[in-house]
Amino acid sequence: MQYNPALRTFEVSIRMFTDDLERALSQPGLTQGNDKQRVVIKNNDKNDPLVERYVLKSFVLMDSQKKPVAAKYVGKEQEEDATWVYLEIPFNGPLNGFKLQNSTLMEVFDDQVNMTNIKSASEKRTFLFKKGQSVHIL
Repeated sequence: MQYNPALRTFEVSIRMFTDDLERALSQPGLTQGNDKQRVVIKNNDKNDPLVERYVLKSFVLMDSQKKPVAAKYVGKEQEEDATWVYLEIPFNGPLNGFKLQNSTLMEVFDDQVNMTNIKSASEKRTFLFKKGQSVHIL
């Protein structure tokens, strides 16, 4: 996550192994709109709505009142064995009291660990998210 002061948004880039993302999206009941079919991620495929619903549910910035900040799905890009997913989160002000949930792929892998770097102004912080600790206070 990197803060863009000109646009007043956090620009978020999430990198996942493509086969892990495909496995998550192929799980019955995990994402609406998937009728138990194997999802294959490629550039210019028709899976953006599935990826968007999944990522916006598992990567959530919450304000000090625990209300989710509306994130915008920008798109995805598949390369080699990884898929990049891009989000924009409107933001203005200090991060005090805000929380970040990053539970991506945790329902698929019990030992999943997600690392999130947050850059704002001259500050850079890194958070590790895992089962039982999928939310951090920023």
